[in-house]
Amino acid sequence: MSHARPSAEQFLGLSTITVGCGPGGTTPMLAKVVLVDYRGNIVFSAFVQPTTTVTNYYRTDVTPEDLQPGNALPFNEVQKRVSRLISGKIIVGHALWKNLSVLGLRHPAVATRDVALYQPFLNALSYTSQHPIGLQTLMWQLMRRHVQHSGIDPVENARAAMDLYRSCEEEWEGYISKRQWPSNAPPQNFSGLYL
Repeated sequence: MSHARPSAEQFLGLSTITVGCGPGGTTPMLAKVVLVDYRGNIVFSAFVQPTTTVTNYYRTDVTPEDLQPGNALPFNEVQKRVSRLISGKIIVGHALWKNLSVLGLRHPAVATRDVALYQPFLNALSYTSQHPIGLQTLMWQLMRRHVQHSGIDPVENARAAMDLYRSCEEEWEGYISKRQWPSNAPPQNFSGLYL
């Protein structure tokens, strides 16, 4: 990827919602995926048919009806479409490794902008925990905006992550153009998701 400043068309915001499967519903499974463009317009949005029995809907607004054929697309189809759409793009999001993991996709690390890992955000909030900083916290502390008030909405989350990125885009891309990576690494056990 060149070090010229990327154009707006090169960016897509990515967010997913998961439901739980397996004993206690502890294994995440993709239920919905959303891609937005640089300005927050929806590029792709789909519910996903479960590949095994859902045992926990967490605090999502997803209903069993949402995941039925007719309302939801098969996982393989969603995976292919998202893969095509993000190919050659820079993806923006919060904890992108979770999204890539449930999608079963890999993406070049240099083509990610993860607001949960951006060191200047963490420094600004004096954040030192090993756990990723929540999107709600980032949005409230840095933009004075509430998100996720009435449940988890992937459209809202994708737009929020894109807004956070855009708020410091010049600085972020400036680091990268100087070959300084301004973000922490994702959790070690997810490193295989990045090319």
